[in-house]
Amino acid sequence: MIATRDFGSTGWTVSEIGFGAWAIGGTWGDVSEEDAHAALEAALDQGVSFIDTADVYGDGRSERIIGEVLAARDGPRPVVATKLGRRLSPHVAGGYTADAMEGFVDRSLKNLRMDRLDLVQLHCPPTEVFYTPEVFDALERMVEDGRIQHYGVSVEKVEEGLKALAYPNLASVQIIYNMFRQRPQDLFLAEAKRAGVAVIARVPLASGLLTGKMSRESTFDPEDHRNFNRQGEAFDVGETFAGVPFDVALDAVEALREVLSPDVPMAQMALRWILMQDGVTVAIPGAKSPQQARANAAASALPPLADEQMREIREIYERDIAPHVHQRW
Repeated sequence: MIATRDFGSTGWTVSEIGFGAWAIGGTWGDVSEEDAHAALEAALDQGVSFIDTADVYGDGRSERIIGEVLAARDGPRPVVATKLGRRLSPHVAGGYTADAMEGFVDRSLKNLRMDRLDLVQLHCPPTEVFYTPEVFDALERMVEDGRIQHYGVSVEKVEEGLKALAYPNLASVQIIYNMFRQRPQDLFLAEAKRAGVAVIARVPLASGLLTGKMSRESTFDPEDHRNFNRQGEAFDVGETFAGVPFDVALDAVEALREVLSPDVPMAQMALRWILMQDGVTVAIPGAKSPQQARANAAASALPPLADEQMREIREIYERDIAPHVHQRW
């Protein structure tokens, strides 16, 4: 079974490998309802006890699938985290009003078939929102009225995460952290741990690059963000391939092959690398099939990476990747 970690100061204990539910919602190519259900069921069967979704993933499709699956299962229910804000049009700081956020929460409650949401995260809002206490006051009121149990933030930049830590009742920060996006470990992870705030590591496989299965000939469905957002046309480019130019990343993957254990899938090694940081609470790889879900979960049982491997991975990052991403996010 998957190892567990305390989720900040909430009192929750969750699996250190979670289930990222973006892919079963949309913009990752076609995923049938049957496959989406099967992938989530397989993850839960492996002991996954944390699911991350958002109201915009498939315009509610991801939330509805999660609600359907959980309603049909017996036993302890996993923690379900969703997000709000990206349905605003235009997506501007001024849109984060109490009325708007309450409307988003009520919609998610219906989609997820819940009476109270476990965790609601601001979904990568404009930086100005982190300097607007009234937004966090509105979240506090939703805790008080029973709509939500805890709230957190999902951020693009380390600086946004650090600012969010100043809000005393913040439960979690979700941030991109993987072998191609290492800046959070320089300061942020330690600060979050000191504050008792959980850290959710998203884009853990750099949109599939760190599976080691992509090449310069790889193609993607027109509706897959890895096809339409390579230059940040639809949302922050850091969400696609972790913001690393595709060819640069492929060369770095080849360098990583020389460092990582050849008898273990690269995706599992990449997840295990994330778990080497005790400041991380849960990594949330996505899965579009039961096989992927089971493989992700298996990363928890791998032995720790050797010190030499960790050192060489850092060297590859600093030489090949950091010039493209380190100061940007």
